Order: sequence, then C-alpha cells, then structure tokens
Amino acid sequence: MGRLGRGLRRMPAGVWALGLVSLLMDVSSEMIHALLPVWLMVGLGASALTVGLIEGVAQATAAITKLFSGALSDRLGRRKPLVLLGYALAAVTKPVFAMAPSAGWVAAARFADRVGKGIRGAPRDALLADLAPEDIRGAAIGLRQSLDTAGAFLGPLLAVGLMWVFADNFRAVFWTSAVPAVLAVALILFAVREPPRAGKPVRAPLSRAGLGRLGRRYRQVVAVAVAFTLARFSEAFLVLRAEGAGLSFTLLPLVFVALNLAYFLSAYPAGAVSDRVDRTLVLVPALVLLAAAQIALAGGGAIGIGAGVILWGLHMGLSEGILSALVADSAPAELRGTAYGVFHLVTGVAMLLASAIAGALWQFAGPAFSFGAGAGFAAIALAGVVALRRQWAARG
Repeated sequence: MGRLGRGLRRMPAGVWALGLVSLLMDVSSEMIHALLPVWLMVGLGASALTVGLIEGVAQATAAITKLFSGALSDRLGRRKPLVLLGYALAAVTKPVFAMAPSAGWVAAARFADRVGKGIRGAPRDALLADLAPEDIRGAAIGLRQSLDTAGAFLGPLLAVGLMWVFADNFRAVFWTSAVPAVLAVALILFAVREPPRAGKPVRAPLSRAGLGRLGRRYRQVVAVAVAFTLARFSEAFLVLRAEGAGLSFTLLPLVFVALNLAYFLSAYPAGAVSDRVDRTLVLVPALVLLAAAQIALAGGGAIGIGAGVILWGLHMGLSEGILSALVADSAPAELRGTAYGVFHLVTGVAMLLASAIAGALWQFAGPAFSFGAGAGFAAIALAGVVALRRQWAARG
C-alpha cells in the first residue's frame, strides 16, 4: 500500500474532483439502472429482447455523441464546458424515468440520459488525461473509475433501502435519484478547473488527415477494446439472471452492489500496477476472469450467479481503466478528445451488437446460451491480446 498511498498523495485536485463528480452521478444513475430491467419487464411488460435493445441503443447513442463532443473539445481547445453540459443534461432527464407510463418513454429517457453521457464522456476522459502526470496516468484513471464505481454500488444500496422504505415503489426511488445528479452538476461547475492545453486546437480533428495522426498503435488498442466489448454485454442481463433465480425485487440491486464493489476494489490498484509494467499484461487476467464469470453465470444456481457477478466486476476493474490509459498513451495530446470519441463510438457499436445478440439468445434459447457465447468471445479476445503483446514486444 506504500506506493499506492504515495500515488494518491500526488494526485491533482482536479482528478479527485472529477472522481467525486463521477461518484455522485453514478449514485443517481445506478439507483435507476439497478431496478430498470425488472421494472421494464414486470412493471411495463417489455421482453428480454426489448431490454437488450434499449440498453444497446442507449450505449450506442452515448458512443456516437462522444465522437463529436471529443472532436469538438479538440477543435475548441476547451473541455470543461462540454463536460458540464453533459452532466447537466443527464441530471435533467432523471425525473422522466419516474413519470414514464410505458417502455417507449423509458427508452426516450434512457436515450436523452445517454446523450448527456456522450457529450461529457470523451472530453472528461481527455481532461483527466490532461490533468494527470504521465507517470501516474494509469493510477489517476483507476482512481476516477474507483470513485465512479463507489457510486455504482452506493446507488443500488440506496435503491434497496428506498425500495424497503417506499414499499417496492419503483417510481419513488426514481424521483429520489435526481438529488445526487444535481450535486454532481454543482461540483463540476465550481470545483473543476481546466489546465493549460498542450499543443494548439486542431482545426479538423475528424478529417482524414486528423484521424490519420492517431496512428497504428491507437487503432490496435481500439481493436482489442472491441473484442472485449463483444465478450461483455450489458450488465442488465446479470440482474435478469438473478431475478430468474428467485431473488426478490427489493434485493435485486444487490447484484450491482457486489459487481461494483469488486470493480471498486480492483480499479485503482490495477491502474497503479499498469504504470510500472506493460499495460497489456494486466488485460490477460482480466479476460480470464471474464470467461470464468460467463461460465459461472451460464451454469446458474445462487452460488454460481454470485461468483459470476463478482468475477465480472473484477474483470471490469482490471480492464476498463487500462484500455482508457492505453488510448491516452497512444494518441497525441491535442487529439485526445477525438481519440476517446472514436474509441467510445466503435466500442458502443460493439456493445449494441453484443447486447442484441445476448437478448436474442436469451429469449429464444435461454440465458445459458447468452453467457456461453460471451465466454467464447472472451477466449477470442484473449488470443488477440496475447498476439498484440508479442507484436509490441518484437517492435520494442
């Protein structure tokens, strides 16, 4: 813990502020997300395929928006205004979930919420990379994700408590979720300061010449991330798996508590370790954990589902921050917004495909087939990472 503690003491105040903003917004979002799949199916009569499509379209929407917001931040030479706008839009959409009379309204609210996420996502990631010293970049990204994930398990815990207080009233919980979202907007407004930019604003970041400057290594990082995404579809299916095994509505948010607690405990240490070794080395155990999680979830049973959820969270802690750091490592500083935007667009399309496949397999063949297919994709991704490590090592 000595090295980890020293890294935390060196962390800039802006990194901590962005982490706390992420914590508050994730508390808000996960209070909704932990209950939304079951609310859609039980309260509003949607099918598993509909849940998969809503989640996939929502994530893809965020990814497409990130492309343009990231490029715009490079063109403007400023990132904070877009980060603030994105968080504000997400906060405004929270009450719509509480008032939605049908799955169509939920889809619209989820769409608008993900537009807000898209607007802030790439500029925030680039801003974080701008703020963090290069030698602790992985730790800084891991710290923000740990704080983000702390919100992701505090939100479901609050949802559990509020479901008990409000006697399984989903809408009351959704109304309450607006409070931390407003606090997040206030914090980004008053506590985050943008540093001087490295390099000049880029006039046409999405032009052929601008994209060409991202380079071959960056494109290889994106390809690896796509393989990861195809192996890991929406976490909404973990909630459905637990509900199918008999977990009560009140306790369903505990799935996200366990998932995100495992993520929280692993993200910062993984990022700090990646600052001292080849980052791709950390991706190998991440994929092994994902394959094990998929196999455990395919088998079913309370113990298997519980183990699968925890392994899934550990996989996320060992992979998401590392992939984000690899993007920052491989892209020019003045094009980081564009690099993150392209990264999120491509992986978002992959998430749409993965979630649609998982939903279709679930509906027509059963949940074991959904998770079995995920394990197969994880094995393919692992082979790709091993090949990439060998190629990079050969080139020095």
